[in-house]
This record gives sequence, C-alpha cells and structure tokens, in this order.
Amino acid sequence: MAYNSGNNGVFNGKDATKKEGFFSSLKEIIILLSIVFLIRTFGFGLYQVPTGSMETTMLVGERFFADKFTVLFSKINRGDIVAFNDPLFKYSKNSYVRLFEEYAWGPSNWTKRVIGIPGDEIRGVVENGKPVVYINGVISNEPYINKYPLIYVWKMDTNEIQKQARSGVNIGQFLSPKSYDQNLPYEQQPFYEIKKERIFINPETDKPIILVPGTPLDSGKKIENGENYWNNGDDFYVKLGKDQYWMMGDNRLGSLDSRFFGPIDERLIHGKILFRIWSVDSDENWWILDLIKHPIDFIKRIRFNRFFQVVK
Repeated sequence: MAYNSGNNGVFNGKDATKKEGFFSSLKEIIILLSIVFLIRTFGFGLYQVPTGSMETTMLVGERFFADKFTVLFSKINRGDIVAFNDPLFKYSKNSYVRLFEEYAWGPSNWTKRVIGIPGDEIRGVVENGKPVVYINGVISNEPYINKYPLIYVWKMDTNEIQKQARSGVNIGQFLSPKSYDQNLPYEQQPFYEIKKERIFINPETDKPIILVPGTPLDSGKKIENGENYWNNGDDFYVKLGKDQYWMMGDNRLGSLDSRFFGPIDERLIHGKILFRIWSVDSDENWWILDLIKHPIDFIKRIRFNRFFQVVK
C-alpha cells in the first residue's frame, strides 16, 4: 500500500521534481545577478567616452576600466580622473527611489579631472589673453590640457537644410562630437559644436561674430570678499568646503564642468578611471552595431596605438 504504481502517482512525482528544478535554477539566477550587480556597483566599471570634453587624454569612442571599490575608502587626489553621476540630474524625493537612482539606474556618468579637493581655494583668471587656474595661490601646471582646439564648420546650402528638415531627416548628426586626429591635416579634421557663449552680434553690421578656439571667456566680474563665483567662463573663484571637489575637462574649450555647475559632492563620485581598454572613433553605445553597419569604415577608425594604456 506504500507504493503507488498508478499514473497519478508518477505524474505528481515528476511535477514536484520539475518545480524543484525550476526554483533551484531561479535561485541560482538571482544569486548570479546579485553578484554581478554588486561587482558592477561597488567593484569595477566599464565606461565609454561619448564627448570630446577630456581630449586628448580620452577620445570619443574609447572604453575605460574604472576602480569603484577603493574609491569608497581611499583619498581622491588632485589630478585623478574620476567618474561621477550627472550633477544636473533631478533625483526623486523618495529616499528609496533616490538610493536606487544613485547606485543602480538613474543619472548618466560624467568623467572629468579633479582640479581641487576639499579645503582648496580655486581661482580662474585670464592673464595675457590666456586662461589660468590658481590652486591655493599657486599657478597650476596642467600639461594634460588639450593643445589642439579647433572648430570646423560644415558649409551647407540653406535651402538644402530646410528641405531635409521638412522631409523629417534628422540633421542633428552635423553636431556630433568628434575627436581631433593628429595624423590628419586640418581640412580633414572633425568639428566641435559652436556654443552660444562664443557667438556675438556685431552692432555695426548686425552679423554674428564667432570667437575662434583659444579665445578665453572673461565675464569681467571682480571677486569680492571671497564670495564663490562661477558662470561657465574662464574666470571663477571658489573655496571648496567639506566633501567638495572642483572638476574640469582637459579640453577646456569643449567641456561642461564645474565652471558651469559648480563643485561636485563626494557622494556623487563612484569611480577612478585607471586603464584604457580600446579606442575607436565611434559614438555608438554598442560598437558592435557600428561594426555591422559599416565594417570597413569601422576598422579604419580603430586607433590601435591607444589600446591597453594606463590613463594619467
């Protein structure tokens, strides 16, 4: 009587085994995903460069390895290249959602160089027509700054642009961020976007004047009584408080950084950029898509001389 050879008994046994196997597999998947999440969040990360704000140290399309573990307890130094959450991102007011946004899914990642650390006095001025940064009263030596600024404007027929716009063609591609290639002549170089801060109207001719690269932006504001001041220009002053850092891109003419949004809180910093894995001139998030669509052109755009390098 203890043994049931009927079909019903056999079926129930197989069904129980299937359920047990399913939940066992589900448990393994959850554990695996949890481990991957912890490693990606607190261990290390892989980052892609979407803009030219850190040229020529980091070029558009390059992929980097970042240490996200030691940054939790080690000191952040001047000159470090760090990754941090978008400082302009609007976080949820819900504390649980905000925690998820900060560590899992929310703001995009920005990469800049640390210019000032907590307690530093940072001053930006224009001297002899050139922007200069002082740290605690001493002029900063910055050999990493991009020495090859340029603006390249594509000349297009106005009627053709209007025709494309009416037909629904996306012409935003003409403002895609590109990197300067030292191996190409000037006329073959890519271009930077033209910012509104560098376009003025000539009152005599009523025509626009475009400041060429290398023209510093000085607001003419005088720093009084040590007040903090920044306004997306080359003149600024800030006394960094506790857990505050001043970030700037190596490509000063094409970088949205602390000159615009001010100091960065330490809690937003989540990684130190250490190592360049590979380099290809592509702004695709998934480079494999670019390879599939344009295989020959993609291979030509690979920068083999920038593979596997320590970043400083």
